[in-house]
Amino acid sequence: MAQTENGAGPVVSAEEIQKAWSNFTLRVEQLETGNTVLEHENKALRRMLENSIEYRKKSHAELVTLITTLISKLPVNDLGVIITRLVEHSNQVGEVSSALIGGKMEDNQLQPASLKLLDKTKRDLAAAIKPAVEQLIQSDPPLEIATLQNLIAEPESFFNPSVVRASRCFVKGQIPRERIVREFGEEALIFFKDLTTDVKYNPRPKPEEVVLGFANDFDALLAQNPNVVAAKRTELLALHQKIRASKTVCEQSRAQKSAFLKLSFVLDLLHYYENQNTESPDVVFAQRMPPLIEQLVITGERDTLDPKLVELAESLLAFIITNDYRHSVINNIGKSGGLPRTLRFTLAFRSEKLSEGDPLTIECVKHLIPANSTPKLAELVTVLRLFNLHMQASVTKAIMSSDRLRREDAEALGKAIAKELNLTELQERLIEKTNITPEKESQMAWDHIKDLIASRATPNEITNAIRKRLHAKYDDGEVKASWLTLTESDALLLVRVFCLLPYLPDGQTDPIARPVLEAYVSRLTHEKYAATYSKIVGALKNLFKVKADSPALVNFISLVRWVSPTDADKLSHDVGMTT
Repeated sequence: MAQTENGAGPVVSAEEIQKAWSNFTLRVEQLETGNTVLEHENKALRRMLENSIEYRKKSHAELVTLITTLISKLPVNDLGVIITRLVEHSNQVGEVSSALIGGKMEDNQLQPASLKLLDKTKRDLAAAIKPAVEQLIQSDPPLEIATLQNLIAEPESFFNPSVVRASRCFVKGQIPRERIVREFGEEALIFFKDLTTDVKYNPRPKPEEVVLGFANDFDALLAQNPNVVAAKRTELLALHQKIRASKTVCEQSRAQKSAFLKLSFVLDLLHYYENQNTESPDVVFAQRMPPLIEQLVITGERDTLDPKLVELAESLLAFIITNDYRHSVINNIGKSGGLPRTLRFTLAFRSEKLSEGDPLTIECVKHLIPANSTPKLAELVTVLRLFNLHMQASVTKAIMSSDRLRREDAEALGKAIAKELNLTELQERLIEKTNITPEKESQMAWDHIKDLIASRATPNEITNAIRKRLHAKYDDGEVKASWLTLTESDALLLVRVFCLLPYLPDGQTDPIARPVLEAYVSRLTHEKYAATYSKIVGALKNLFKVKADSPALVNFISLVRWVSPTDADKLSHDVGMTT
């Protein structure tokens, strides 16, 4: 038997082992010494790391305390949200620090919440593709089943040119030429008409761009040519039936359209999230998404919104992570007016909580109550039922103060809507309002405006509240009350409200602005309000020193000159401006 290649090596003698033993023991001792040094270094590094983390936790706690002290000067309405975010951030920092010290850090623990939400949304969108495809297949559309099933494994194939053309043909009730040639052969083209080739505009289109439609006399042509596609006449007839069913208004075509639009929305949004570096959000959320939502809900078969379709649209919009992008989709719906515009306000007011004086609320009331027409109570109630409870009350209040109707008619309509919608809180307020005296009502209104000033509301909000009160009741007493309310506030706030008061939200001039400003100027220059005049002049001097062309300063002097040139000259001289 041959000797193996890996046979035993030569035997080492005892003398050689004894000679090498001292070197071996020396190396072991060196390794043990090095290991001991590394252990000490690791312990020192761990102590440094723990000290750094503890210092980071303490410094972060001090920072949160400092920020909380600073934001306490902000309006009360903003404090809750900001403090909640600070607490959540502080808790997250504490959890991460503890995990670092304990050595239990997970791979994605330091991942930002926005990226976690993005990953979850991608998974949800990918999971929603299969049910949407199955729903579309069950509706028996005139689309190739293999192409639809391929979308489950490869969602990006939806944007291949062939699939894009097939989708467009499905929407228009047409068929790509290459599909007919592939399934039935070129001899079947006699049953179709060319919808692409045009002698003047497109005389020689590419074969893959040609779109076909069934001939008007398809049944007669099929009977006259019994030998053409004889083996596949059943499939051709079935395709003809599918195309004709998709173009008619029936339950099957509605199911096909709904499933296809839902699938398109999911695939478009998933494609954007996977390619955010190359896809423009303006194109996706302002141009592609709004028509999909509008066509999904507006079927053209009814003059009111279907609550089930509205909920379906809302569930699709929930996949959009960023609020700004979601609002972009909603705000670009209903550009043509009518029922699509109603859909826009419905989708917005199912999540928003706006006041009756908000421009979007006022715009909604103008849409629901057209000029020179009497709205029907049932129609308004049907639309308002789709809003959330807060917006039902806000829109009802806005209707009661709308200038589209006479005051008595508007109040009666608002009360009827509140009763139909069972807005008990609003009904109780209306009852209380009818029982209180005009003096009490005026006091409550101006107390509300004082509360706005005390809570550091914006000048726009304060101006809108004053304008609303003066429009509700305009007399010398109300004008005086508005002046006294402003004199109790900061001097610059009075200047800003004075500058904003003449202009309505739509840019037009308020008809009561001039007499109100005249009353303000006459009181400002009266010796009775010398202290107020001194405060105003002092504030304007500071503005002039800091920025001579300050908009607040220039607009204030211009408006004073509009109502009283003499008083404007005096004020300019006292401020130190050149006349």
